[in-house]
Amino acid sequence: MTLSRTIPASLLCLGAAVSAFADDAPLQRCRAMKDSAQRLACYDAIPLGLPAAPALAPSQPGAPAPAAAAPASSPTLLQRFGFEGRAQPDELPSVESTIPGLFEGWAPRSSFKLANGQVWQVNEETSRIAHLQSPKVKIVRGALGSFFMEIEGVSQSPRVRRVQ
Repeated sequence: MTLSRTIPASLLCLGAAVSAFADDAPLQRCRAMKDSAQRLACYDAIPLGLPAAPALAPSQPGAPAPAAAAPASSPTLLQRFGFEGRAQPDELPSVESTIPGLFEGWAPRSSFKLANGQVWQVNEETSRIAHLQSPKVKIVRGALGSFFMEIEGVSQSPRVRRVQ
């Protein structure tokens, strides 16, 4: 009895595995390429989990290289700062600005709009009272994707997250 119940389940799993590898023609085309760079480009062109893309044709010697796709409009480092999870090699280590007007301190979940247009929110349960006019601030990276707001004239730096 137990054997008859497990055989159909085993066959079902085997059928799913076979269908996953049914179209390996793109892999075979890539594997047959002699040039390492072309072979790597061929493998990279095969989307994962989708029907395979056609293999890249080897270029003729002396033929012009295919035109690269126009890069999409990407945000600047300043616009991206604070929205990325962890710092990448080309990311800014910090951003400096001011909090325009009277700064009276912070409480948990307080938000601050900086002069550069960014909005940052306190992301911890601390609070601090301060009375400063348009203080300079520096948002610096912490460990594990965290950010801290260093405020000129205040010794404590709250952990913050960018909300806008």
